[in-house]
Amino acid sequence: MTVSRFLAFPAIAALAIGATAAAAQTSAAATKPVAAPVANGSAVNLTADLFYRLLLGDVALQRGHADVAARAYIDAARDAKDPRLADRATEIAIASRQRALVEEAAALWRKLDPEAERPKQVLEALAANGGHGPLPLSAGAEELRARLEQVLSKAALSGQGVGPVFLQINELFARQSDKRAVLALVRDVAQPYPKTPEAHFAVALAAFIVGPDDEAAEAEAANEIDQALALKPDWDRAAILKGEILARKSKSAQVAWLESFVAKEPLSRSVNGALAQVYVDQKRYADARALMKKLWDHEPASHELEFAVAAIDLEMKDYSEAERLFGELKRAGYGEPGAMDLYLAQVAEEQKQYDKAIEHYRAVTDGDRAWLAKLRIGTMYGKEGKLAQAQRWFEGLDAATPEQKIQVRQAQAQVLRDAGDDAGAYRVLEKGLADHPDSPDLIYALAMAAEKLDRVDEAEVQLKRLVEIKPDDAQALNALGYTLVDRTQRTNEGYALIERAHKLSPDDPFILDSMGWALYRLGRLDEAERYLERALDGKPDPEIAAHLGEVLWRKGDRDRAREVWEAQLAAHPDNAVLKETIRRLEP
Repeated sequence: MTVSRFLAFPAIAALAIGATAAAAQTSAAATKPVAAPVANGSAVNLTADLFYRLLLGDVALQRGHADVAARAYIDAARDAKDPRLADRATEIAIASRQRALVEEAAALWRKLDPEAERPKQVLEALAANGGHGPLPLSAGAEELRARLEQVLSKAALSGQGVGPVFLQINELFARQSDKRAVLALVRDVAQPYPKTPEAHFAVALAAFIVGPDDEAAEAEAANEIDQALALKPDWDRAAILKGEILARKSKSAQVAWLESFVAKEPLSRSVNGALAQVYVDQKRYADARALMKKLWDHEPASHELEFAVAAIDLEMKDYSEAERLFGELKRAGYGEPGAMDLYLAQVAEEQKQYDKAIEHYRAVTDGDRAWLAKLRIGTMYGKEGKLAQAQRWFEGLDAATPEQKIQVRQAQAQVLRDAGDDAGAYRVLEKGLADHPDSPDLIYALAMAAEKLDRVDEAEVQLKRLVEIKPDDAQALNALGYTLVDRTQRTNEGYALIERAHKLSPDDPFILDSMGWALYRLGRLDEAERYLERALDGKPDPEIAAHLGEVLWRKGDRDRAREVWEAQLAAHPDNAVLKETIRRLEP
């Protein structure tokens, strides 16, 4: 098990596409990273500084820090004066369960868009709830239905229509664990509005959220989104949700649908962005670049689209073109001072031009970006083999907050880990955890370091502590479950934990991989194959390929196993897990 297995940091190109193309949000799960919101197809005016704030928020969401993410989105909304970002900030704040953040975000949203009903409803709910939580969602179904029907009736009479209410309705229930009950409620309140595409969309989304293991809900989601599109054929947001529904069974079907929609609506930013995102996930960078370049050719003055193309060039390893475009953006004054230097530093770093990278990182002197750049400078010293200088650099950093102090320890440990000094990394993390005993990030990192040193018992202790701190965190449950399945004989116990993680995050490729690996260890090969196929389809990854290949090998389909291995070995020739699997099964 590698340290990066459970740490899903977003690709630069994927984030750039998502933000600049503003792919429409289709999931109500507040922990899912999303692109900048859109209204009527128009994208957020994304400066590099705003992009960076959204990047911080996205990473915080992936790491389970909804409060940090909410703060990043609130700041972004305030700076951009964009009610769509305030909308997103409110949703994330609700998920954080911190009343003060919910109130701040909703108040900002109301200020930026005085006509919006949703922030007024949130603030009214806060007042009515007497300070006992962000929203009174514990009421009975009949009471909730009556309230929703009243809101819809009021919206219908106001002349604004019920569409906007239906587009927000799923967010109201984002924290509810009984997704089938939510679906029944949304279905009921949507029934009087058969000619409203947003009503069908709301039912489709509620059914989609129930999860991929409910065939009836999957069929309902597909049927309802088709009805929404029949009423509103050029609706970008519905097109993207249909793509996500199709992706549950086949990524190729998702791609075919999005490609067909783009063929009819070639300048749709959001659907082009969604399709480009899928291409990036599949490492089809040239196809993703072509989509963004098409939009840029149509809007040649758009620095946002130029920025997206440059980011994809970086992913494609077309370093000369990426450097040219980022340099051009810097000279044009795009973004805040130092913003483009971050990307120019990455270009240099990818080419192992570490001195040049350090020069660009030193040029980043503004705000949070400057702190990130300082951490990267220490990492560059490590990549140059200057381990002592790297450690001195980290020790000399002026970490002002507990979060920054934790980040220093993480960066120190990573430099040592990259140099093969797992014991040294463990000592650094142990010291960091002594100073910050309740840090989930350090607990997790120490568990992974212990596992690398074959101290599985200690890794288990730390991961159990992490689950105690974050009992509903899918990644924590998955990490503990996978460790038990992979490194102990307690497969059933590990499988139960992974099942809990899967219910919380049914489409996460690494959790699907863990499910497949646990089923394999339990001897349920056909089920294991299905989960691992879904995992690899969602995330081409060498460790997932190693697992799928081993299941196929055990089933006797050795040609297919070799095909799976060779495809990932070509992209990741040095992956230790994949190489060891092949050596063990096919010496």
